[in-house]
Amino acid sequence: MTWNWPPFILIALTITGDLRMDLIGRYMKAYNFCDPRNIKAEVLSGLTVALALVPEAVAFAFVAQVEPLVGLYAAFIVGLITALVGGRPGMISGATGALAVVMVSLVVTHGVEYLFAAVVLMGIFQILAGVFRLGKFIRLVPHPVMLGFVNGLAIVIFLAQLSQFKEIPTDPSSNWLSGSTLYIMLGLVAVTMAISFLLPRVTTLIPAPLVAIVVVSGLVIGFQLDIPTVGDMASIAGGLPEFHIPLVPFNLETLYIILPYSLILAAIGLIESLLTLTLIDELTETKGRTSQECMGQGLANLVTGFFGGMGGCAMIGQSMINIKSGGKARLSGVTGAVFLLIFILFASDLIELIPLAALVGVMFMVVIGTFEWSSFRILHRIPKSDAFVLILVSGVTVATDLAIAVIVGVLVSSLVFAWNSAKHMYARVGTSEDGKTTVYEITGPLFFGSISSFRDLFNPQDDADDVVVDFRNARVWDHSGLEAIDALADRYTKYGKTLHLRHLSPDCRHLLEKSVSMVEEDREGDPHYGILVDYDRMYHEDVEIPLNNGAKS
Repeated sequence: MTWNWPPFILIALTITGDLRMDLIGRYMKAYNFCDPRNIKAEVLSGLTVALALVPEAVAFAFVAQVEPLVGLYAAFIVGLITALVGGRPGMISGATGALAVVMVSLVVTHGVEYLFAAVVLMGIFQILAGVFRLGKFIRLVPHPVMLGFVNGLAIVIFLAQLSQFKEIPTDPSSNWLSGSTLYIMLGLVAVTMAISFLLPRVTTLIPAPLVAIVVVSGLVIGFQLDIPTVGDMASIAGGLPEFHIPLVPFNLETLYIILPYSLILAAIGLIESLLTLTLIDELTETKGRTSQECMGQGLANLVTGFFGGMGGCAMIGQSMINIKSGGKARLSGVTGAVFLLIFILFASDLIELIPLAALVGVMFMVVIGTFEWSSFRILHRIPKSDAFVLILVSGVTVATDLAIAVIVGVLVSSLVFAWNSAKHMYARVGTSEDGKTTVYEITGPLFFGSISSFRDLFNPQDDADDVVVDFRNARVWDHSGLEAIDALADRYTKYGKTLHLRHLSPDCRHLLEKSVSMVEEDREGDPHYGILVDYDRMYHEDVEIPLNNGAKS
């Protein structure tokens, strides 16, 4: 049958079709779903990521002592949702070891259904973190902590691959490979790494890790080499994930059980995700959205808990594979998740033939690319405290987990900052022209760390009967600083001398208890910076009392 369309209708359809495609292309690019010119690279990168996700998801499922499909479903659902609505296009999320080690005690003690409930609550906490914009606090993580995080995680990824050199990769007590099997395994790992390193120098049309996996798999299948494959870990065959309300009692006792786990899982997941986001921002010279990423991770885990998944977060290894393979938009993450589901539904027999040596080689290249080798060169150039923090965070990441390492690094960095800031408290001390007034012009931050230095600046016994303390160049940071001012007022009152406090902000006046009556009203000259609130307001000029003496610190 032939359709005889009038020419003007054909022309109209052609024009509107082109217009629709143009609009779709613009939308995809604006939303960063995909640049239409880069679709091939995004799809191939997603395929590479999916292949690398399989053994990782299975291994982490065994760590958490749940079925392999629980890890695979988590990798699919978390990866898909975060790719669609997360705040960092190009970042890959899925089941991770950092979360698995926390989940295992809950699973062993109460069962997998409690894990699903904990993952749902974890997702709610992460959504709330996004709503209240808590992701912005990731900027408080110092650069040495970031370097330590990257190096530590690279070491963890490397150590995780060593289990693939055992006869039974999922059994920690299994014997190590030996003899010809070990040599063949090492040789194929080397071939994979060589292809991954050399191919980009020839062409970038196809991701080098994907070519390496295909070539090494062909060698193993063609020569029927007897080395461990994905199928030796577990079968990945399964159906579609089904909606499943966790079979737990809906009461306060259940909440009491899962609440601590959910809080820890939410914190670890967001810390790892946001630090990975920051790293990819630097690599791609683009800017991710932290609050959106928190909500994306939360939504992903909320849904995962209702579909029998173990939850997850961003994966730095797979994210690095994706970025280096050319996947920088949302399409690569979506493609990776879809391919993973296809493997589970239709291609499990084929995927299970992939040798672990190929995937280990790809991950070893990720380790080399992730580790900040420049940190060795700068260790002797940066402050010793920063070098200590870098090494400390790396070590704690390997010994315990990422969340503890980052918290320890931030705390140590904060203490170092407080100690160094406390050294910058000093005063210009002088007398007025008539010699009847001692004047202290304080400079520096007044907080818990500098109270001792602040107290040592004053000499009430030898000062004139009239004393002026000018806070024009000083800032009161906390309640400890206010207490120090009140204590200073007590000291001068004890000697029967009059103390005048100038240029204190209104909030300081309000919070002072004993020395508030000594604050001079000088509204035009008073700063309005606010304790722990606003450090960027400017001071107004005021008439200065001439000083005759020098500085005291």
